[in-house]
Formats: sequence, C-alpha cells, structure tokens
Amino acid sequence: MNQTETEQLEIQQDEDTLVTEEGWVLRFRAREEEIVPLALPVEALAKVDRIAARRSMSRKALLRLYIGKGLREDLARTYTTELLANTKQVLSQHLKSEEEVAAILQEIQTASAAKA
Repeated sequence: MNQTETEQLEIQQDEDTLVTEEGWVLRFRAREEEIVPLALPVEALAKVDRIAARRSMSRKALLRLYIGKGLREDLARTYTTELLANTKQVLSQHLKSEEEVAAILQEIQTASAAKA
C-alpha cells in the first residue's frame, strides 16, 4: 500500500470526512442544530427509504441532502432575481432609454440561460 492509499484510508476513517468515488475529500463542519418535528406521508417516507438504501445512505442523510439542495436552488434563484433588479436600477441611472435597459437585461438573461 503506497502513501496516498494509506492517507485515503486514514481520511475515510475520520468521522468528519468522506472520500467520494471520484476521490474528492469532503470535510463536515459541526454546526448548531435545532430539532424540527415534521410529519410526512408514510408513502413518501417509504420512497425516501428505498432511495436511501440504493444510495447507501440513512433516511436522515437523504432528507438533509434534499433539503440542502432545494435551499441552495432557491437561494440561487433569489440571488439571480436580486442581481437583475440591481442591474436594472444601475442601468436606469446611466441610460436614458428604458428600451435600452430592457434590451440589455434581456440579453443578459438570454446569455445566462444559454450557459445553464
């Protein structure tokens, strides 16, 4: 076993890290938590359990993954909306034509959608 393999085994054994199949090392930070009672339909939980089992994850880990992913997506959309609103405000201060402002914003949205 070479040094890199030994280091990876040591990393995998640490409770606060995870090595992905691709070799990425993920380190988890302890954060303050709050327990939130949440009632979900039994059928939905059964589906969560099946998916969690296929992914070799716990129910809790999969639910946290889904919540985190949804939260990041919502935050990204909010950021984009706020950025466009701020861009419109700044452009409006420097350009006299609302048509020019609208055309520039449309161009930004089109370019962003093409990259997504």
